[in-house]
Amino acid sequence: MMAMLKEGAGWRLGWDDQRDKFKALVGGEYWALELTQSEFEDFRRLARQLAETMAAMATELMPDEGITCEQETQHLWMEAEGFHNSYSLRFILLNGRGGEGTWPAAIVPEVLHSLDRINVF
Repeated sequence: MMAMLKEGAGWRLGWDDQRDKFKALVGGEYWALELTQSEFEDFRRLARQLAETMAAMATELMPDEGITCEQETQHLWMEAEGFHNSYSLRFILLNGRGGEGTWPAAIVPEVLHSLDRINVF
């Protein structure tokens, strides 16, 4: 795969196989972080798991009831906060290098959709 960058209003995701250590890029409107392949794989997996959990909570919550869900690996911590169908997504790097990012609820569906379109091997 060659280098790719997907972006929209307030977000961007990138991947470049040719980079030695930091192959992935995740960013928001005013921030960006480079991630290793392992960090990015965890990032994608946790984002998907949180999206599935938030969707599954639809039948358990009142229409105006919010929820916060968290997932964590050795590389990062991630949180979805809001309503089952509209939530923000936030993450913090955990393995020595500092960094965190967040996307507001309006942007999360585009970020999740684009994460599924980046193939990492």
